Amino acid sequence: MASAGNVFLSNFSAALLLSVLIVVSGQNGVGAGVFEEGLKAYQRGEYETAFKEFRFLGERGNGQAQFNLGVMYESGRGVTQDFKEAARWYREAAEQGIAQAQFNFGVMYDEGRGVPQDDKEAERWYRAAAEQGFAMAQVNLGVIYDKGRGVTHDYTEAARWYREAAEQGIAQAQFNLGVMYESGRGVSQDFKEAARWYREAAEQGIAQAQFNLGVMAENGQNGAQDYEEAARWYREAAEQGYAHAQYNLALLYAYGQGVPQDYEDAERWYRAAARQGYASAQYNLGVMYYNGGGEPPDYVSAHMWFNLAETSGSQEALRDKNVVGKLMTPAQIEEALRMAREWTVKRHK
Repeated sequence: MASAGNVFLSNFSAALLLSVLIVVSGQNGVGAGVFEEGLKAYQRGEYETAFKEFRFLGERGNGQAQFNLGVMYESGRGVTQDFKEAARWYREAAEQGIAQAQFNFGVMYDEGRGVPQDDKEAERWYRAAAEQGFAMAQVNLGVIYDKGRGVTHDYTEAARWYREAAEQGIAQAQFNLGVMYESGRGVSQDFKEAARWYREAAEQGIAQAQFNLGVMAENGQNGAQDYEEAARWYREAAEQGYAHAQYNLALLYAYGQGVPQDYEDAERWYRAAARQGYASAQYNLGVMYYNGGGEPPDYVSAHMWFNLAETSGSQEALRDKNVVGKLMTPAQIEEALRMAREWTVKRHK
């Protein structure tokens, strides 16, 4: 049975942490009171009042208030959204050693918001936060080394930073570390370690990790081949809308591996993947309608799905569309083409 293989997506997009610092450290007297008032106003949704309180402190060098001003300019709460001003305040706080500000400032360089896009500057600020133990910065620093963006390509360094974040429970880092162990990049290839980290991420709901665990179970990469375990993990990912997993789960139902053979369930999961443009699922639906599965063949529906699969890139679909077309009348072919057009329009609405 041909299944879609593991997905190696060791790339975590930079994510801006839009939150205020709620710990008042190193403050006393008037400063502490003003900061507390700003926090209370923010939590009540009184953003303009909060902004005034934080600005009062930020202009006097309070790093936490400076970070919060960056957040407010970034999100447009209490003030007109302004990425340049957000970057300015993040820099002020970052230079005082506020890890969240260092991370957010790194994100802005990573994405070119409020500052020119600059991989080296992103790496610099991610590293500053990462070395303070800030997990999100550790993940993004790992990605930078994984992709060789602004630094020398270094899988060992990527794996190191992924591990730092993974051990803090960051699901995407756990997934990425699993990828490294499965592929043998930056670490010795070790399927058991790969499965261990995939499982950690999967249990936090990362669909790609669930899918990869399913593939490993189906292929026996972490012990004996286990179709039931494969079906369990494919289902977890499929129910989150992960097309590869929907397709693989459909295959298990079609062949009765790990689940009772059930063509209706196979069709259901093929359709779920097909709606996302998954060419192999569209092709297999065409095959099901062509063969009939105990019912009379439906050449119109078969032609429709082969046509869609061809559009999605299936070479087999072109061949089989021509085969079934020879069994159809011109009116039937026109109907199949109409159905394909309508299906495409509905999918993209």
